[in-house]
Amino acid sequence: MYIKAFILYLLSWIASAATYHQQQPQMINEKQSSSVLFPLSGNVYPEGYYYVTINIGRPPKPYFLDIDTGSDLTWLQCDAPCKKCTPAPHSLYKPNRNLITCQDPICTSLHGPGNHHPCQTPEEQCDYEVEYADHGSSLGVLVKDSFPLKFSNGTVVAPLLAFGEQLIIGLICGYDQEVIDAGHVPYTDGVLGLGIGKSSILAQLRDMGLTRNVVGHCLSGQGGGYLLFGDGFLPTSGIVWTPIMSQSKYYSLGSADLRLGGQAANIKGLQIVFDSGSTYSYFSSQAYNDLVSLMRNNLNSKQLKDAVEDGSLPVCWKAERLEAIDFLLFSNVACLASEVGLGNLNVIGDISMQDKMVIYDNERQQIGWAQANCNSLPKS
Repeated sequence: MYIKAFILYLLSWIASAATYHQQQPQMINEKQSSSVLFPLSGNVYPEGYYYVTINIGRPPKPYFLDIDTGSDLTWLQCDAPCKKCTPAPHSLYKPNRNLITCQDPICTSLHGPGNHHPCQTPEEQCDYEVEYADHGSSLGVLVKDSFPLKFSNGTVVAPLLAFGEQLIIGLICGYDQEVIDAGHVPYTDGVLGLGIGKSSILAQLRDMGLTRNVVGHCLSGQGGGYLLFGDGFLPTSGIVWTPIMSQSKYYSLGSADLRLGGQAANIKGLQIVFDSGSTYSYFSSQAYNDLVSLMRNNLNSKQLKDAVEDGSLPVCWKAERLEAIDFLLFSNVACLASEVGLGNLNVIGDISMQDKMVIYDNERQQIGWAQANCNSLPKS
């Protein structure tokens, strides 16, 4: 029986047209007391996603959320009632009359000057629709609820504290989901939006003064890993930083070149976005075709044959022996873990971010990464 294998490092990462530089993060432990660390579950195969367990509500209940740095809004499947809801590990979230109105700053940020605003009066509930690059969507209403979080100094910010303050986060109560690929639906309760926008969880925590607007993830190739909020627990050396493209709605590095197996390829000027919500890496049609051609030429000497019967991904090979340096081996079938994307956008997904600490620093407008052991949680 053939079991799918994926090329672990399709590329030796992306070399930006701008010069990369290594630097020692300044005052790296300054905000460690206001950092939050979460263990992750999931993997690229067979699940196709990584997820975190977050407690939400009063009383708090656990929910599995797909971590997604490619979108801003956090949403749960909601019993409102829910249309087209997919199977989920927990019961549907029930809002407790904690609706956000159209006059709330979070709603205003969602429906900014360039966006359609569905509200007729300021007192109406804030409806919103999230659309994803794969044409999937979630339609819902914005609500507020409590997210108990344990910080690295042992402090727990929880609902109904004696002084009356409570951690309130805006999220979407999703009651109408549209899934394009019904055969690959994440078995989660919703999505944890960690994007660059003002409505993301990180931006809200930053506005409350609870932590810095920095998020990092370490995705283990063996499954699991960890997620962090704030700039604690970061490596003290070896981080490669590059600026986030200004005015971008995503974690974009701007124009970059592709390197295959550590060697420069004649594939240049790619607009690159980092997205933990994507299982694979996606390239524009021209870049993808050029990449497949390069891969075929590179693998001809290995006497690999096309595995047309596999069907898991468009391009797969099989052979009696595959070198571990080239492939993450489960068996003798390997699939090119990239597909044709949408338009000119090129997405670096989970498959290319495994076993690296990836840091999205919205304070300094930069993305960094370093080789890391993602199999155990870091210690303070």
